[in-house]
Amino acid sequence: MNRKLTCLFFTFFIAVSSALSQEIRSPERFLGYKLGEQYTPHYRIIEYFKYIAQVSKNVKLVQYGSTNEGRPLMAMFVASDENIGRLEEIRKNNLHLAGLTEVEATCGSFGKIGNLNTSTIIEKTVSASASADEIAAATIKTPVICWLSYNVHGNEPASSETSMQVLFDLVDPANTQTKAWLKNTLVVIDPCLNPDGRDRYVHFYNSVRDGLPNASPSAREHSEPWPQGRINHYYFDLNRDWAWQTQKESQARVALFNQWLPQIHVDYHEQGYNAPYYFAPAAEPFHKVITQWQRDFQTVIGKNNAKYFDQNGWLYFTRQEFDLLYPSYGDTYPIYSGSIGMTYEQGGIGAGLAIVTSSGDTLTLADRIAHHHSTSISTIETASANAQKLVEEFKKFYDKSRINPPGEYKTYVIQNDNSDKISALTTLLARNKIEYGFGLKGTVSGYDYVTGKTESYNPGPNDLVINAYQSKSVLLNVLFEPRTFVADSNTYDITAWSLPYAYGLTAYGVKESLKPVSSTTYSTKEVAIANPRAYAYVSAWQSVADVKFLAALLKKGVKVRYSEKPFEAGGKKFAAGSLLITRAGNDRADFDGDVTKLAGSLNHELVPLMSGFVDKGHDFGSGEVHYIRPPHVILIAGEGVSAEAMGEVWHLFEQQIGYPITLVKYQDLKRARLQDFDVAIFADGEYEDFPSERLQGWIRDGGKLIVMQNAVAELADKKGFDLKRKDDKKDEKKDDKTEDKAKVPNLGLYANRDLDAIRATVPGAIYKINLDNTHPLGFGLQSYYYSLKLSDDIYDYLGENDWNVGTVKKDGYISGFVGQKSKDKIKDGMLIGVQPMGRGNVIYMVDDPIFRSFWENGKLLFSNAVFMVGQ
Repeated sequence: MNRKLTCLFFTFFIAVSSALSQEIRSPERFLGYKLGEQYTPHYRIIEYFKYIAQVSKNVKLVQYGSTNEGRPLMAMFVASDENIGRLEEIRKNNLHLAGLTEVEATCGSFGKIGNLNTSTIIEKTVSASASADEIAAATIKTPVICWLSYNVHGNEPASSETSMQVLFDLVDPANTQTKAWLKNTLVVIDPCLNPDGRDRYVHFYNSVRDGLPNASPSAREHSEPWPQGRINHYYFDLNRDWAWQTQKESQARVALFNQWLPQIHVDYHEQGYNAPYYFAPAAEPFHKVITQWQRDFQTVIGKNNAKYFDQNGWLYFTRQEFDLLYPSYGDTYPIYSGSIGMTYEQGGIGAGLAIVTSSGDTLTLADRIAHHHSTSISTIETASANAQKLVEEFKKFYDKSRINPPGEYKTYVIQNDNSDKISALTTLLARNKIEYGFGLKGTVSGYDYVTGKTESYNPGPNDLVINAYQSKSVLLNVLFEPRTFVADSNTYDITAWSLPYAYGLTAYGVKESLKPVSSTTYSTKEVAIANPRAYAYVSAWQSVADVKFLAALLKKGVKVRYSEKPFEAGGKKFAAGSLLITRAGNDRADFDGDVTKLAGSLNHELVPLMSGFVDKGHDFGSGEVHYIRPPHVILIAGEGVSAEAMGEVWHLFEQQIGYPITLVKYQDLKRARLQDFDVAIFADGEYEDFPSERLQGWIRDGGKLIVMQNAVAELADKKGFDLKRKDDKKDEKKDDKTEDKAKVPNLGLYANRDLDAIRATVPGAIYKINLDNTHPLGFGLQSYYYSLKLSDDIYDYLGENDWNVGTVKKDGYISGFVGQKSKDKIKDGMLIGVQPMGRGNVIYMVDDPIFRSFWENGKLLFSNAVFMVGQ
């Protein structure tokens, strides 16, 4: 071959090699089928993202966590050639704009972030020394960050399919349009926030689908079995967990989110398959802290989305149904963190690969992907077109947060009379990057959350102090305000959540800005050292941490007792419910070492006593001291049971207190050996043919039945149970005057039907109830309890042989929306009660005491029902 031909050959070879090296396979070419032809398992989606990370120089793939079932949680960062190598610099610049800087970044550089615990990053407010020029420079250097979160509900899977196409569009070398956007836009793609739920749904569908999609709504492939794929492994709704972060997926995701604080965040969903597409602007009520800019820019994005939907003739709606109030959504949490937070909803739940809608049209998975793809690309386009303005307004949001925080109160003081609850609260604050300290000098005057009045208070050195003049002041205000203003009562979720009530802590809202004395609390715990002369060890009983310690003792075979009455010994006072671990009955080679080592491993306070002869009260051999028999617990699951309510109990036992529990399907209860169990828990649900008669025999033999929410209603007016529905005397009187109720005309306006309907609803409100804390069900709690009511259910007081432990009076309402009819009904009745039956007990809990696992104070109440009542 001559030199000329050789040169031509190598030139051709280089050109072909270059072309091949630039080619990036589309999802269709990688997967072997068109998106929409079948559902893609989660591992294949991750494989595609890993493939793109290998072949594209414009991406950075991060594993930020894993699920309970071991599936990876991934996020892809997509940027221009100029920006992909300076992601860590971009991140720090963005935090600088928010007035945050890292003082301890144990994860090191961004390149290592996927292998380490991202929640260990600690941030603090930027010092005043940061000059205006430095801030301006950071603004110029920081591209707008657009974060797209897909598939938080597992059985809303179209968006995860969409994520692959969006990623390809952004990295495709031939796509000049997206290349231009990436010059000033950093796009973050989280392809699936709930892999466990998604695979649960996909595995179901693939196992029952026909050879060709059956579009009939009656086909079995459109009828998903319990518990469905919406929820995660422990049956939690991850779209309600952003602020509370009770689940490991949420903890990992929000930790990553708070390291970046994007200017735009979109949460992708699906709704009923008959509904058109929904995108921003959102519906009222908007929380009053949401800025005008955040409101207005939702409309800017919405109009751009509408432009493309109009071109394709696709139906859509805005400003209806999906409000911006509850702080733990994937749209509101980012909004309260300075983002333009939005929810996008495609019709499609239960649609499978194809379904005939009520209008006679056939909706396919390919259609759903196309709609989500359109809004994804449109949102990135809008972000790029307004990049500079978005970054500037982001900075303004945080400037105002630090200089002029919202809300009436500028300092929150929380009394530290329960170190475990304070510790739990500060853990939540730290996860949300809210700064706090401890101790104040002098007396303060502020709004008392308990009395509802302005009171004077002398803070102690360990009291928790939160100053509102900080970067996260907007989120702080939303989480702590005693009453949330609701402009429109037709809301999508609960309307009350104030943390002092949820944690059962005494708090004060102070209108002045007060700085805490210290950034760290003083240690008040006394972890006992093994003492061979100790007669017994005493543990407090006032928090879920104490329950965890009891559970650990029982699992180790250590015998534990509790005191029914308060007592004094060794110069200290102990409340009713205090745990007693006596040497008597614990015949162990190293009793002291076993108990104290266990306490030390849990950082749990123990008080050793040298004698069972107390200074005041009853001695340890008294009948007022009761042995705690380790309970064998059964939790009812399966069709008819609220999966989320049941999941709260499951998660509490397995992940929070570490105590064994047996899950039994309701349909299998007839075959279950009830005599093998001491406690049976029925969470909220619709129980067909509730086995009330069979359960009575088991209860009389010593069983303990715990029923919650609608499970309580299953026992109302049933023979053998003392539970009676509370009659509405006023309505009865009206009915007596009406001969034929069916003939009463409806004179209301049709246009007002939604507003009229909510007069008898309680979407989630806080009530203060009177609590008998001398009863074992109330041990460790105050003489009052804040209950989160999700309905207007209330019952007559139980009979003379029963115990009305939690009752509500007419002045019990505290916060949240309650329709007038419901408000008139919720008074003078029983909400928490115990009915002795033979050697056993029935425990009625009309409200959910551990709602979404963020209602911290209710965990002790519920644990009392399991471990204390009937012992």
